[in-house]
Amino acid sequence: MENSLLFYVLSTLIVLFSFGMLVAANPVFSALFLALTMVGLAGLFFHLEAYFIAGVQLIVYAGAVMVLFVMVLMLFDLKKEIAPFSRGTLAGFVKLVCAGALFGLIIGAAKHSTEMMMITPEQAASQSGYAVEMKALATLLFTKYLLAFEVLGVLLLLIAVGVVAVSRAKGGTHVRS
Repeated sequence: MENSLLFYVLSTLIVLFSFGMLVAANPVFSALFLALTMVGLAGLFFHLEAYFIAGVQLIVYAGAVMVLFVMVLMLFDLKKEIAPFSRGTLAGFVKLVCAGALFGLIIGAAKHSTEMMMITPEQAASQSGYAVEMKALATLLFTKYLLAFEVLGVLLLLIAVGVVAVSRAKGGTHVRS
């Protein structure tokens, strides 16, 4: 019964956030609703014990795609749109709660990854298959493909800097008149 309730709650939240994304007039709120939809979908995958898909959903879609959307939003003049995020006690409270939640998630992920790194090969052989496969994938990513991983990170940083430079260029949307 508890599993069904969690499934229905997550599904309802996903539908509500999707609807909010469609009807939001403010593009920043629309992007926020899209991010919440993707996080809810990752929670649904996690609930269905598809842990790898949940992780990919968070990393690729809620992470990388949302960064892309935010960079596109930087091309527009959103000075009026920023006001709801910059003042008021409710906005400050929401910022503190979000910062605390993010800090908690980072600490939990660091603790879990540290525990996974301490696993000996004998313990890894006795564990279920997905943990061994994920550790092998992470080892491969951070050894053999480390250079490609770092180059991709630098490339994404250059894209972000390029978007800001293009938006500030003569004729861009943020140019002072």
